[in-house]
Amino acid sequence: QAQLVESGGGLVQAGDSLRLSCAASGRTFSAYQMAWFRQAPGKEREFIASVTLSEGNTDYSDSVKGRFTISRDNAKNTVYLQMNSLKPEDTAVYYCAATIFRGPLSEYNIVNYWGQGTQVTVSS
Repeated sequence: QAQLVESGGGLVQAGDSLRLSCAASGRTFSAYQMAWFRQAPGKEREFIASVTLSEGNTDYSDSVKGRFTISRDNAKNTVYLQMNSLKPEDTAVYYCAATIFRGPLSEYNIVNYWGQGTQVTVSS
């Protein structure tokens, strides 16, 4: 059984930065890519960013492009999300995901494993 464990969430002010981490263990790792999604209260879960584990190719949603950076450390089976210039509308539960799916997660929510989520709250 694969496990994804997120950490790094918290309460910050607008304009601050946070870095989320997602540590993977177990059978994850035949995954082709890993990603971050988020879900705000009353809204659907939305794609934020993804990275392919072999090539390191990245993809971002328009809402975070230029502010957030996804990266991976394959030796540690860990993916990071560096979030800069945070805004109150970034407030959400952030979920790590892993998948063998090779297409764009921005279009297809095809995920094999989810983390439990970590809360990010940005005050104005």
